[in-house]
Amino acid sequence: MKYDFDPNLPIYIQVMDEIKKKIFNGYYGSGAKIDSVRELALEYSVNPNTIQKALSELERENLLYSKRSMGRFVSENEELIKKMKLEIINEKVKIFIEEMCELGYDKNDIINYKLKQIL
Repeated sequence: MKYDFDPNLPIYIQVMDEIKKKIFNGYYGSGAKIDSVRELALEYSVNPNTIQKALSELERENLLYSKRSMGRFVSENEELIKKMKLEIINEKVKIFIEEMCELGYDKNDIINYKLKQIL
């Protein structure tokens, strides 16, 4: 898969976001081993140092942990994973609502529009 990185955002942050998506959608389950730095660098077509930085940041956020000479693994703290996923959902919804308000819709219009589409 070819990744088109946003030139306005550091690549390591975008890699972090992609790995988080894989964790949140179950591609990497709780306790699962993450691909190696080398494998991820090939997958994302970036320098291994970029991957190392992304993974280190994910460790700092406690989403990943290292086992010496075994690699990195997804946190087994299901509550932490759920909390982080909910934070992302809330941020995306907030941005969506702000953008719709900029287009002239109020919150009730947004809610009613979605309900009309579903029903």
